[in-house]
Amino acid sequence: MAQAAAAGAGYVGLVFHPRSPRAVSIAQARAAALAAPAGVARVALLVDAGDDAIGAMLDQVPIDMLQLHGAESPARVAEVRARFGLPVMKAVGIATADDLPALDAHARVADQLLVDAKPPPGATRPGGNAVAFDWNLIAGRRWPVPWMLAGGLSAENVAQAVALTGARQVDVSSGVERAPGDKDPARMAAFVRTAQGA
Repeated sequence: MAQAAAAGAGYVGLVFHPRSPRAVSIAQARAAALAAPAGVARVALLVDAGDDAIGAMLDQVPIDMLQLHGAESPARVAEVRARFGLPVMKAVGIATADDLPALDAHARVADQLLVDAKPPPGATRPGGNAVAFDWNLIAGRRWPVPWMLAGGLSAENVAQAVALTGARQVDVSSGVERAPGDKDPARMAAFVRTAQGA
């Protein structure tokens, strides 16, 4: 977290999805969250988690926002938001224009949207697959809540993505790694510089 904050990140994600190479234990997440610099939002990334699992995590880990990255319905998003009293960011996977109505539906209940690429066929994770979607699908679109662009972003393409979509926030993971789960401070800094410059 300290390296991401030093690079200029405003949010840092803690992944609680066991299939992800970036997954952390409750103990690891607690240590990282407690050490997070002031001003950095600590985000818990959850995939179709039940109330008991969310509650158990929150009992141990100081979190500022929940990111729901599974198949959660708008009703489930609203339920989690009401039950746990934290802002909720809902990730919505996009591959074609048929996926766009889900953004509108979730924008009515979530505090933020994460507009991500839909996982490719055969993927074992709903995100973090280093693939982008056709950014033209959301060019010029806006929602009533803040939104963040994700999916296959790197220092090499983030300026183009921002220019095309008008995104004011961007999310990156694999695009700043040496290997899955191993973040590279130089790549993080380059990504943030490029994104801010865009």
